[in-house]
Amino acid sequence: MGKAYNVLLATFAATGSFLFGYDSGVMTDVITSPNFLAYFDAQVTSPIIGAINSTFSGGAVFGSLMGGFTMDRFGRKSTIQIGALIAIVGAVLQSAAVNLSMMLVGRIISGWAVGLMSMSVPVYQAECANPKIRGLIVGLTQQMIGVGFIVSTWIGFGCHHAPDGNSVQWRFPLAFQALPALVLLAGLIWLPESPRYLVETHRNEEAMAVLRKLHYNGSNDDWINVEFAEISATIQAEKEIGAQSWFVMFKVPQWRKRLMHGTLVQVFTQLTGINVIGYYQTIMYNALGITGGRAVLVAGIYNCVGPIANLIFIIFLLDRVGRRKPLLFGAVGITIALVCEAAINSQNPAGTQQSLSIAGVFFIFSVSVIFSVSFGPVSWVYMSEIMPMQIRGRGNAFATGVGNWLVSTLFSQVSPIALDRLSWKYYFVFAAFNVVVTIPTVFFVFKETTQKSLEEIDLLFGERVVGMPASGGEQKRLESAAYRETAVAGKQAGVHVQAQTTR
Repeated sequence: MGKAYNVLLATFAATGSFLFGYDSGVMTDVITSPNFLAYFDAQVTSPIIGAINSTFSGGAVFGSLMGGFTMDRFGRKSTIQIGALIAIVGAVLQSAAVNLSMMLVGRIISGWAVGLMSMSVPVYQAECANPKIRGLIVGLTQQMIGVGFIVSTWIGFGCHHAPDGNSVQWRFPLAFQALPALVLLAGLIWLPESPRYLVETHRNEEAMAVLRKLHYNGSNDDWINVEFAEISATIQAEKEIGAQSWFVMFKVPQWRKRLMHGTLVQVFTQLTGINVIGYYQTIMYNALGITGGRAVLVAGIYNCVGPIANLIFIIFLLDRVGRRKPLLFGAVGITIALVCEAAINSQNPAGTQQSLSIAGVFFIFSVSVIFSVSFGPVSWVYMSEIMPMQIRGRGNAFATGVGNWLVSTLFSQVSPIALDRLSWKYYFVFAAFNVVVTIPTVFFVFKETTQKSLEEIDLLFGERVVGMPASGGEQKRLESAAYRETAVAGKQAGVHVQAQTTR
């Protein structure tokens, strides 16, 4: 079936990412609902609102880490299905909440589900993708996150018009998330497992059939055979390194380096401030004098802008311009936008100057656009493609759980308080981090991985222990050196490494 089937598979799997975006974005409107605030006796900037958002992120930390176990034991597809089932439970608890405790438990469970899916969907997509379009395929993760934000905002906007005495203002938006979770749970039954996981579990015939279904275009039998042989050889070699413990990821230098890259790109994504805007943009609009239904409407328009930019980027640019350049552009561009936003807010403290308020909205929107052509799609692509097969499940679990969700938990809790007390000065926290940490690290440390197979990326990081027949002496020398280095590191970490002949 080839490319079309590959794209359709990745898009449907990204329903899990849709849930990520929907469940993250739905609280933007829920926390402005008069009925919700009255029901839970809260204010928009109160710690209760921070707790509702941070418990979601906290649950996602544990969900992501749990995914490291389930992906290796039950597979990529089953992990996504487990996440969808848990999401249904979370949706029921939130929409039926009769007190704050029930709401918080529902948010924790929904976060648990989203954490599972946020780390497993990109891995599933990356392992099924052709290297030439892997940026597009995994970039669909961010695209569907954006679509989830759009749907959540406009459902919230519609429910905002319900009478203030009617709890449908917030119960219906929270209940809706069960529908896509149910579709995902059922629909994945008809999709194949990742070919790399099938090879790892000794289901070689099934793996070859899946590879042909994903990539065959009528004339590329040789490429599919080479791809299958390279996957098999690499997995067989990596199995000689018995990485049964989570701690070995930190002990083997090559794995530790790649884990650091995956974790840092997620940390840097959070430190753009994008989730703070996503969760609390209505507070930011209030500071600009845009309140009530107008703030919800502007939030709805904001949530449409990013996905449009993201779609154009992943279709036409991502697999051409690479990974590092968009990250550098994003860090610089977002920093400039945040500094401008802070400057505008400092001169318009009451939000009464309309021209400055419009400019403030423009720069908030600018952050979304710049993020959508940089960290948004690239962070998921880069994280999912640099992890070696032997630690791909646990490595992505750690990078997503710690780098993305743990950092998100912190900012979800403190941001409403910080926006209330620090106001425009809070933007400088993110701008300063970009300048001091993100930009130098991406420039000097991150590697370019565009259009390389997952097995070729092993060699790029100096870790590939075995692969296909080398085309020249230099590749043989690199593979031999990489094997010796991995073997020595493995022995130092207490891991058994057996000699392997390059095929």
